[in-house]
Amino acid sequence: MKNLLVAGGVAMIISLLSTPVLINWLRSRGIGQQIREDGPERHQSKAGTPTMGGVALIGSAVVGWLASHIDVPFSTRGLVALLTVCAAATIGLADDWIKVHRQRSLGLNARAKAGSLLLVSTAFAIVSVTWLKVDTHLSFTRFDSTGVDLGKVGWVIFAVIVIVGCSNAVNLTDGLDGLAAGSSTFAFAAFAVIGYYQVKHPHIYRNPTPLDEALLATALIGGCAGFLWFNAAPARIFMGDTGSLGIGTAIATLALLENVDLLLPIIGGLFVLEAVSVILQVASFRMFRRRIFRMAPIHHHFELLGWPETTVIIRFWILAGLFTALALGSFYADFLSRGGVG
Repeated sequence: MKNLLVAGGVAMIISLLSTPVLINWLRSRGIGQQIREDGPERHQSKAGTPTMGGVALIGSAVVGWLASHIDVPFSTRGLVALLTVCAAATIGLADDWIKVHRQRSLGLNARAKAGSLLLVSTAFAIVSVTWLKVDTHLSFTRFDSTGVDLGKVGWVIFAVIVIVGCSNAVNLTDGLDGLAAGSSTFAFAAFAVIGYYQVKHPHIYRNPTPLDEALLATALIGGCAGFLWFNAAPARIFMGDTGSLGIGTAIATLALLENVDLLLPIIGGLFVLEAVSVILQVASFRMFRRRIFRMAPIHHHFELLGWPETTVIIRFWILAGLFTALALGSFYADFLSRGGVG
C-alpha cells in the first residue's frame, strides 16, 4: 500500500509542478493548438491554447512509477509496459509537433500515424508472448475466465487490435477540456484496484507482477489528477495526442497484462461509446448519406444540442465512473465466486 501511495503522490506533485512550467514554456514560444474548422463554433476561442501537455502527464507518471520502486524490485513486465506507453506518447508528440510547427489541425498523415501505432503494439504483443510469457487465454476477470486459448499468434493479433483501438478511442474522447484526463482517472483506478487484489490473491489470478502494474496505474492516476488541475474547463493546456495516445495505450496494456481483456470494454465504456459514435456516423453517412448525430464524436453532438461544455464533461465523467463501478462490481463478484474473502 505504501508504494501505491508513493507512486500516485509523487506523480501528482510532479504533474502539479511541471505542468505550469510547461504552459509558460509553450506560451513563450507561441506553441498552441490549432482548432479544426468543422468543429463547434465555440471551440474557435480555444485556438492558441498550449498543447502537448501529455509530456507533463506521462512524464510525471514515469517519475512516480520509478519513485515507488525504492524498496521494490523492477519487473520486466512493468518496464515493457512503461516503454510501450512512452513509445505511443512519442508518436503523439511527433503528431502534436507537426500540428504546431505547420500551423494546422492535422499532424502526422493517417498512414504514418496508424503504421507507427501498429509497430509499437505489435512489438509489445510479440515481446509479451515470447519473453514475458503472458497467458494467451481470452480472459474476463482472470486468466481462466473463459477457457478459450487464442494461442500465441491469435493473442498477438488480439492485443494489437486492443491497443490500437483503445489508443484511438481515447484520442477521439479528447475533445473537451478535461474530458479524457478525468475519464482516464476512473479507468486507471479500476486497474489499480484489480492489481491490488491480484497481489493479495496470487492463487486465484496467477499474475507474476500485479504490484508493478498497480503501481503504473496509480502513477497514471496521479499524473492525470495533477494535469487535470490545469486542463479542467477553461483549459490552460491540452494534453494533445502525446497524452491521449499514451493514456490509451496504457489502459490497453494494463488490461492485457492483468488478464482482464474482456472487462476492458466496461472499464473504458465511455471511450467505447465515443468510438462507436464515430463508426456509426461514418457508416451511416457513407451508406445512406444521412448523419445519426449532429457531429461525432458524441460529446460534440450534445454540445450542438445546446448543452454547456461543462455539463457535457461532468455528465460524461459520471458515466465513466458508473462504468468503472460496474467493472469493479463484476470483478469482485467473480472474486467472491472463487471463494475470495474481502
